[in-house]
Amino acid sequence: MSELFHIICYQPIYNLLIFLYNIIPGNNLGIAIILLTIIIKLLLHPFSLQAIKSQKALQDLQPKIEELKIKFKDQKEKMSLAMMELYKQEKINPFSSCLPLLIQFPFLIAIYHVFQKGFNVVDKEILYSFIFAPEKIYSFFLGMNLSNPNIILAVLAGVAQFWQTKMMITKQPPVQMVKLKEAKDESMTAMMNKQMLYFMPILTIWIGATLPAGLTLYWFTLTLFMIIQQYFFFKKPKSKIINHKS
Repeated sequence: MSELFHIICYQPIYNLLIFLYNIIPGNNLGIAIILLTIIIKLLLHPFSLQAIKSQKALQDLQPKIEELKIKFKDQKEKMSLAMMELYKQEKINPFSSCLPLLIQFPFLIAIYHVFQKGFNVVDKEILYSFIFAPEKIYSFFLGMNLSNPNIILAVLAGVAQFWQTKMMITKQPPVQMVKLKEAKDESMTAMMNKQMLYFMPILTIWIGATLPAGLTLYWFTLTLFMIIQQYFFFKKPKSKIINHKS
């Protein structure tokens, strides 16, 4: 399994990074990482967009779910059946956002290993025959050594993570819903989402401050593109979003 992962994920990403580094004027590693992020993001765009659509569809459905909880507050079985029927009518799978994320996970692991090993030595053994092997990779970008941790870049990544998480956070249920016993889980979810709004950025800063800045730059660029993707998707009229539900 590890060999398959190496051939399918790690080796292509490593070769693509070296290829981009070679063709960029001045051999700028930072620009190569940004371009690598854009390419990978475009390749995985259909999967990440599907995850955003699913999460947004579930958020849009919350008012109807809350109405069902009020209507069937003392009839749990009927409430469950009504919610299943609602999902069916709206053509929404509550678990449909998980698969796209799982598909992207191996690529994230591969990128982590590529950057974690650093850039001081080029691994010529795994380069494709048509990829030129530079004698040395210069890892400086905007005054930062991308082989070493950088707190400023880590903070920028944390701020971007906060913004991206805030765009996806589930709204707090109405006051009358919080009073219902059946809505306790809904209120709990909203509280957990609020905690994640601050926990994820702090975690991003903490991890980013210990990892090579090249990896933090990748995560910062990726998060920015996710923000742009979510912004344009959420900006669509609600009718168009509903037509894209799956």
